[in-house]
Amino acid sequence: MQDEPPGERGMAMVIDLDARGTQHCETSALGVLLRHQGLDLSEPMLFGLGSGLSFVYWDGKNMGFPFLGGRVKPFELTRNLAARLGLELLVRETTSPRRAWEHVVALIDAGRPVGLQLDSHHLDYFTSKVHFGGHVVAMYGYDDHDAYLVDTDQQGGAVSTSLAGLARARAARGPMTARHRSFTLTAPSDPPSPHDRIVPAITACAEAFLNPPIANLGHRGIEKAGTLVRTWLQRADDPQGDLPQAALLMEKAGTGGALFRNLYRDFLAECALLLDSGRLRTGHRLYTEAAILWTEVAALITKAGESGDARCLVQAGTILGGLSRLEREAMQALSGLGA
Repeated sequence: MQDEPPGERGMAMVIDLDARGTQHCETSALGVLLRHQGLDLSEPMLFGLGSGLSFVYWDGKNMGFPFLGGRVKPFELTRNLAARLGLELLVRETTSPRRAWEHVVALIDAGRPVGLQLDSHHLDYFTSKVHFGGHVVAMYGYDDHDAYLVDTDQQGGAVSTSLAGLARARAARGPMTARHRSFTLTAPSDPPSPHDRIVPAITACAEAFLNPPIANLGHRGIEKAGTLVRTWLQRADDPQGDLPQAALLMEKAGTGGALFRNLYRDFLAECALLLDSGRLRTGHRLYTEAAILWTEVAALITKAGESGDARCLVQAGTILGGLSRLEREAMQALSGLGA
């Protein structure tokens, strides 16, 4: 007999916490969990300490349209942040919907909010019904019918979804999904100062960006995108839908704008107030430029889709070529921070 998700319990449990959503799903959830532990860091600081910035150009035979990503893969940021701040990260995964629910209920009944990785397509409050199996939320309560979650500001911050919808979202299979993954973070009694972890976080991020294992990643991936974006009108089955959608994901889909470059720019600005470093100031200046240019690229991709004018994509490709060099220069400066 197939394992079924939970039925009604005739109970309710809601944890009193700071249910504040921010711009990106994973950092929103991390912020909720860490504030409950007494550690209140800005979203850019969470993103930067987790070495979250990256780039990937991904296309495949089974994909309707290429994917541009501006961050490390789902959950890597959480693992990085936990390791860097000495947090105990407890991760549970199972193929059983019932056991998965029991894990979560036990934590919430004990007063612990819990992070969940799931497919956003099945969440009732999501207006854009797109499958994304790497979505992360914080859960802080439930009753007979609904689960109470914290998502991004764009999705409403403190929201609720049906227990049935949550069960489907957690059980989903496909790209970037996990097996009913839930997780908690526990801060040590004497955690390391975030200030002391800034340099290792920045240099690790820079090294990964400068030395990608394949040409689809890091500065090489941006250069590749600059070449291939010029072909997108021919690549798309529905240019008027596909290109504006790609641009929307770059600017609005929980990226903090400019494909996460705005978040990293703000992280570097925060670091520059704490550390007196010419390399930091250079990195911040270059990522300020890069963020503006990424927004220009998104606007050109939208315009190309709406108008069918290939010249917009040529222009976007040229800017991306420049961005590859600009971000490489920024990361070269930042990689020397530990010297």
